[in-house]
Amino acid sequence: MSLKLRLIAMNFLQFFIWGAWLISIGAYWFQNKQWSGTQFGAIFSTMGIASLFMPTIAGILADRWINAERLYGILHLVGAAMLFVLPTIDNPGTFFWAILLTMMCYMPTIALAIAVSYNALKQRGEDIVQVYPPIRVWGTVGFVVALWVIALLHLGKSAGQFYVAAAAAAVLGLYAFTLPPCPPKLGRKQEGIVGDPEQLDASALDALGKQHRYALLADTLGLRAFTLFKNPKLAVFFLFAMLLGAALQLTNAYGDTFLHDFAKLDVYKDDFAVRYPEFIMSISQISETLCILLIPFFLKRFGIKTVMLLSMIAWALRFGLFAVGDPGSGLWMILLSCLVYGLAFDFFNISGSLFVEGQSDEKIRASAQGLFMLMTNGIGAVLGSTISGYVIDRFFTDHACNDAVAICKNWPGIWTSFALYALITGIAFALLFKHKHDPATAIKARAAH
Repeated sequence: MSLKLRLIAMNFLQFFIWGAWLISIGAYWFQNKQWSGTQFGAIFSTMGIASLFMPTIAGILADRWINAERLYGILHLVGAAMLFVLPTIDNPGTFFWAILLTMMCYMPTIALAIAVSYNALKQRGEDIVQVYPPIRVWGTVGFVVALWVIALLHLGKSAGQFYVAAAAAAVLGLYAFTLPPCPPKLGRKQEGIVGDPEQLDASALDALGKQHRYALLADTLGLRAFTLFKNPKLAVFFLFAMLLGAALQLTNAYGDTFLHDFAKLDVYKDDFAVRYPEFIMSISQISETLCILLIPFFLKRFGIKTVMLLSMIAWALRFGLFAVGDPGSGLWMILLSCLVYGLAFDFFNISGSLFVEGQSDEKIRASAQGLFMLMTNGIGAVLGSTISGYVIDRFFTDHACNDAVAICKNWPGIWTSFALYALITGIAFALLFKHKHDPATAIKARAAH
């Protein structure tokens, strides 16, 4: 099997696992467990919590001690076991800790999959900007296929969704050990430090001098990726990556709920978008498959700054169209919002990882991708979920309203505030991110030595 097909299979299974339960877990939770909505909200926070530290830890391990593809396989095998156990848990507190452990296994594999792919392609002398996006698009295909498998098998409200995800995770975990080797690049001989540092006595260690000792500590703890913040351009980039990570959580948390609320209005309750909101929302993922293919052209032709600005404009449109759309005569606005989602997500997430790869030393490639994940799916996700929840509850919710029979949230106000957030973020990014694009020196993979 060719390298590209092998990486396609990896990406397909990577996101098939997530798609098998992420959208339908709400129906399973409320139909089977009947636990509270507050407890369910905590379940979604586990993705952000795990992303705060696990991608960084995994990056440290992959950069220094263990092949990235082996760590990737181990995490998926442990994750498969946890997915299999989840349906047997009958206590909401225990369920929270179990799914947190599941996310601690899954979230770092997103960055590891990128590191493994980039390394394999660079070993072949491929241009990752040109070659990787058509490979990554199959991850989104895997997510959509998982959604439809669960729907066609009527597993959305049953424990079967977790068993499907567990089976896919087990297959990917075993398959990972057949992927091209991605060995650690940080060896034990660093910047003039020779020998095993654990075997050096105190006097020999002192002789290394403070500079070498600090370098040794940084390598041991995998902290070199954080030196990227010393570059003002990259520091600004990571800051705005965090802010866009918050925007992603807004659409994940409230998009489906928004459409479900229209069922409380007689004029809309029989409309297709209200009866099948998951199908409407899946258009967003389908849009991703198309927009990923646009990345090589836009990134090489216009550069990362323009691409990120387009993403922020798309986020503003995503939320703004939700603010004025409805499942009736305004359905076209909701559909258009789903279409621009691909531009909003891909031009930020995929292009961002490519930019980080191009700006990082190959010795810290996995840690750098882990840092990108930390800022987006970690800090950004937690801030987005926490702050937006407070703002919606404080300013856009009528607490005297009966949510079971009426729409108690001011959805136009909610989506408008989100759109303004994305717009202001875009304006600030345009002013603060200093990057001059040169098409002749665009991000390009170098052949491995």
